[in-house]
Amino acid sequence: MKRSILIALFIGSAAPAAWAAAGTPVVDVYKSPTCGCCNKWVDHLKANGFAVRSHDTQNVAAHKARLGVPAGYDACHTAQVNGYLVEGHVPAREIKRLLKEKPRARGLVVPAMPMGSPGMEADGRKDAYDVFLVNRDGSTQTYSRY
Repeated sequence: MKRSILIALFIGSAAPAAWAAAGTPVVDVYKSPTCGCCNKWVDHLKANGFAVRSHDTQNVAAHKARLGVPAGYDACHTAQVNGYLVEGHVPAREIKRLLKEKPRARGLVVPAMPMGSPGMEADGRKDAYDVFLVNRDGSTQTYSRY
């Protein structure tokens, strides 16, 4: 009898979380297993409502090539969500905008690792940086500025 009560309580408490997650976009993140800023970016995505599947790999470059990261626009981690590329420390707000607008593009990139971008917070320092939209032909254009 006690066991059935515990099972019912567990199912009852877990069900709302499962229902809420059903429509949540899943972000697949490809990163080095030892990169701390990548883990902080994953935490940023989760805090902003994304479901994240984190894939530790020693060959992030293979995923960059597969997803079409333009030369010179790479960063430490690469992700994919709903068929779009997300490279580097792209703010969750811009990913949500991308998914809402659904442009005919490969995705978004934030080259390098700008201080103050999500996952790169340190001592209140915030460097200016751009989020670029990667067009299907590999060209880029500014999507937003921080």
